[in-house]
Amino acid sequence: MKIFINDKPVDLLTPQELPKDRTFECIYENPKDLPTSANFHDDVLITNPSKDIIIKLLYLLRTRKLKNLDSVVLVSTDVEELKRFVKSRFTIIKAAGGVVKKGENVLFIHRLGKWDLPKGKFEKGETPAECAVREVEEECAITVKLGEEICKTWHTYTHNRKSILKKTYWYAMDSLNDSKMKPQKEEGIEDIKWLTHQEAKVALVNSYPSMRYLYKRFLKMEPKVQTS
Repeated sequence: MKIFINDKPVDLLTPQELPKDRTFECIYENPKDLPTSANFHDDVLITNPSKDIIIKLLYLLRTRKLKNLDSVVLVSTDVEELKRFVKSRFTIIKAAGGVVKKGENVLFIHRLGKWDLPKGKFEKGETPAECAVREVEEECAITVKLGEEICKTWHTYTHNRKSILKKTYWYAMDSLNDSKMKPQKEEGIEDIKWLTHQEAKVALVNSYPSMRYLYKRFLKMEPKVQTS
């Protein structure tokens, strides 16, 4: 499980899931306390963190601009309990969205000053797939054909002083009709464009880390997309 907290990727893994060739600049085994934020840098590994350590880590990630930090990996022999505890520290909201293809192009929206992909929150009684199709069609004024699920992303933000953890289901989709395509202005969407892969890579520089992660997962499903 990968969670983006303040745009920093945090992986929750079992010892077996930890890649043997991955290196870390900071390693804390069964820590009794955490270092100051100034000592958190590059890639950090924490093994068997206690609940107290997790609470301190989440607070550090949410409240400090850790410019020198690239990633955090938490490893536990009881990773399901680790996931449950981390989730319990947030209010969870579910959403769904799509990576829409038209030939070799992919549909991007521009919202809040960043390039993004269309998505939105569940309505009562919806399945993830139903929500994804509805949100894409509403936000972009197109019709789509649902494809395979790509992955789920998790990211955090603060709203009305509440710490929110958003779980988003992502699906590959094909455009069926974009003749009336336009951005849904009332949802804060400023622009909407079909981008080639090369243009998408440039656009994703001005996006969220979770979107770059999603797009890489999408490309692994799409062998025909030219990546050079």
